Amino acid sequence: MTIFMYIFCLLIWGLNFIAVKIQGTPVSLELSLTYRLFLTAILFSSLVWIMKPKGKPSKEDLPYLLVFGICNFALSYLCLYYATMFSSAAIVTLIFSLKVIFTPVALRIFLKEHLHIRILMGGILGVLGVLILLYPTLHDIHPNDVKGIVLALLGTAITAIGDASSARNAKKQVDPIYANAIGFIAGGVLLGTVVVLQGQDIRLPSSISYLSALLYLTLLASFGAWLFYLKLVEKIGGAKSGYMVALFPAIGGIASVLIGESDPSMYLILGCLSSCIGAAVALGAGTYVRKTLSQKKLSVRARLK
Repeated sequence: MTIFMYIFCLLIWGLNFIAVKIQGTPVSLELSLTYRLFLTAILFSSLVWIMKPKGKPSKEDLPYLLVFGICNFALSYLCLYYATMFSSAAIVTLIFSLKVIFTPVALRIFLKEHLHIRILMGGILGVLGVLILLYPTLHDIHPNDVKGIVLALLGTAITAIGDASSARNAKKQVDPIYANAIGFIAGGVLLGTVVVLQGQDIRLPSSISYLSALLYLTLLASFGAWLFYLKLVEKIGGAKSGYMVALFPAIGGIASVLIGESDPSMYLILGCLSSCIGAAVALGAGTYVRKTLSQKKLSVRARLK
């Protein structure tokens, strides 16, 4: 079951931006995202009502929960949605994998947590992966690609701020189900207000591609995969669970080729590989491997004695 949950989260989140691409723009991205956020808010609010978990937030926690929701679910998602439309899902996925570098930096700035040298090393490899992927088009890069890259970086940076707020909430022992319920409501209200103030035509497209992508992003990516991830953290710990982020570029790159968005090339393979390695280094995969090997050596020595 643990392996199934790990693979499920890896594939669902790794294909996140492919689903956004398939959903398209029959209505504004703001409206599409508002639907996703409100539907997910209903799911998490229902879960709160059914489970009534401990760790209920206090009034002092509310500002941090709002920052978490607005940053992680509204502003960052919107930036990444637009980035996916301007650029390829493969590039956006590669850039978003830099989250494993951006988040520790945000934790250092806002919570004064220690910043390990491996973050810098992983960051260099991650940026190198993006540059390798872009290299063939640098001589004739389209303005939309530049917009997409800038928005993807901005969205990833905003996500890191939300992650710092989430870390603060966790330290105060706020149950993540409460945090997500409030966060999705806050994000949905913000974007819904934007949609209304802009006077947009509020309608729900009836195409299969749009509705299936919306259900995928809501039920699987925002709700189901997140619940499985919580179970993984309980069973194998946050560090091991977080290693799946290192494989997102590979999943996104392969999927981008399969839907015909990107052409298979050595640059794509090397770019994804560099980003995967960079994310793994930043997450401390090397330290984990060394500890595992050291424990095995001690176990072998104990048996020989």
